[in-house]
Amino acid sequence: MSDHAPLWIKEAEIVSLMDLHAAIGALEADLRSQAAGAAINMGKTHASWAGGSTLHAIGAVFEADGVVGTKTWAHTEGGATPLLILWNSDTGALLAIIEAFAMGQMRTASVSAVATRYLSVDAADTFALIGTGKQALAQLAAVAAVRPLKDVRIWGRNTEKRDAFAEQARGLGYDFRVNTPGTVAEAVDGAAIVTTVTRAREPFLTADMVAPGTHINAVGAITGERQELAQDVFPRASVIAADDPGAVRRLSSELIRYLGDAGDWSTVRPLADVVAGAASRPQSCDLTIFKSMGMGISDLSLGVEIYRRARAAGLGTDVATPVRSKPHLGPLQSVGDA
Repeated sequence: MSDHAPLWIKEAEIVSLMDLHAAIGALEADLRSQAAGAAINMGKTHASWAGGSTLHAIGAVFEADGVVGTKTWAHTEGGATPLLILWNSDTGALLAIIEAFAMGQMRTASVSAVATRYLSVDAADTFALIGTGKQALAQLAAVAAVRPLKDVRIWGRNTEKRDAFAEQARGLGYDFRVNTPGTVAEAVDGAAIVTTVTRAREPFLTADMVAPGTHINAVGAITGERQELAQDVFPRASVIAADDPGAVRRLSSELIRYLGDAGDWSTVRPLADVVAGAASRPQSCDLTIFKSMGMGISDLSLGVEIYRRARAAGLGTDVATPVRSKPHLGPLQSVGDA
């Protein structure tokens, strides 16, 4: 893809190069490529250790663009430092290392935006957001980017954080009302779109809370110990879609419990198929669910576009191209030995 030195692209540069609307457009185009077989996803893998910390790796191949890449990060109580690494698919040469926290927020939000665009009713204007953590504000902006929201309800366990988040939501610049109901049930009552983005370990959204016709973005439960949706929600779904159905089958305890070994996992449709028209929201349906797990194609979609824009704008910092050295295979020597 390039004969230039590899780039290190920093968070501030990424924010200057891409906004959420551009991210949504890039992702939607590459989901169509995935449906056509032109983008290949590398399944997510992860490992866990004490205290709920997790190590993740995802990736993808965009052969037509001459790029392959992986994103990896360790999520801990102390924080995370996600990095996306791009290579030339023909030579294996390093193209870029991209700091991926802001990009990751845009990626996760963009996937929800695309799912909402294709699976919620066009006129949906009432939105319930459950969760007020690091991903939540981007999730709100994503839904607002694709639907004409008038009424936004926000719920989180910590009332102080909830109120502070509501002020942030009001500052986004959209023309919608923001309310902070006292319970999850009050927040989702009559909402046309519901997004759950929490680290909950016990289900909190039950079928009797959700109105017919609602679209649900289930974003938070991406590892086996987490759950957000109760089991009685899934039988009501006319469409269940996921960015990465394979990751759902391995890591989503909610759907593993629902479908198990004997269930029909083909009912969990790739979001790429929804975008390409192979699966869609029926004219008359009860619920639609999008299960977000994180997918290499979505990270690579944004990363490739950011890399192109950085090159065009002269941004990013050149880093040394890795040079091979022969390994020392003889007897061990101390550093000072001749």
